Amino acid sequence: MILSMTGYGKSVAAVNGFSFEVELKSVNNRFLEVSAKLPGSLFAKEFEIKELIRSKIKRGKVSLSILVKFGTGQDALLNEAKLFETAQMLRQIKKSLKIKEKIQLAHFLNFKELFSPDFLDFTDEHFEVLKNCIKDAADQLIEMRKAEGKTLLKDLNERAKIISSTLSEIEKIHRASVNEYFQKLQERVQQIIKDIQNYSDRLEFELALLSEKSDITEECVRLKSHLKYFSEILAAGDEPGRKLNFICQEMHREANTIASKSLSAEITHHSVSIREEVEKIREQIQNIE
Repeated sequence: MILSMTGYGKSVAAVNGFSFEVELKSVNNRFLEVSAKLPGSLFAKEFEIKELIRSKIKRGKVSLSILVKFGTGQDALLNEAKLFETAQMLRQIKKSLKIKEKIQLAHFLNFKELFSPDFLDFTDEHFEVLKNCIKDAADQLIEMRKAEGKTLLKDLNERAKIISSTLSEIEKIHRASVNEYFQKLQERVQQIIKDIQNYSDRLEFELALLSEKSDITEECVRLKSHLKYFSEILAAGDEPGRKLNFICQEMHREANTIASKSLSAEITHHSVSIREEVEKIREQIQNIE
């Protein structure tokens, strides 16, 4: 299945007078990168929390936010232990710097940790509820990535069909253009060379060589092969992002070669169209897991 790397999930849960609000956001990234905004009481669990996310999401830049609320509806309580520590620290600063100003309430308001739930003592029960909450948010994010992935898959298949159709047109034009170019060139050379009999063998050789150099049959065959593999990767849907990017590079290279070898302006225009579609595909697959 094709998954987008863009997604969002949110889940809430409650246990023993506390509630958790978990938010997960993801955007495209070359690798999996997980960042977490956690209350201090969860710092010791950060690695385990990130591993939980890594077990469900394989690629993208993922941002996790966990908010702890109390049953009273307040976002925080006064942490009295930190309050006394802060007061002692302010007195020490005042003494060391010989500051005459009195310590006021406003000085304490700058210390956000005094009014946070960071001192919550997480039990195993708390953490199990939180983990389930994280899993639920991750599942929601994945569902959103699946939905967007379906849209991306449809678009990529349509663009692949456009490239295939354009390639068929190139092959038709090429067969006619090479013969036509060969004949016109032969006529022009015959007009220049009076005694054509003396040069006929060399002329035929040079024209055949030119025809071979302008032949794009191999490039068309390889491009068809790349398109077939492209469709197979999309159908498999097993973390295809990097593979699709590589195939796009190869398709772009073949289209460039076709344009450079072509004897027909029409073929050149078609090859430009193919390159444009490939570029559009490359933009889309940057957001595929």
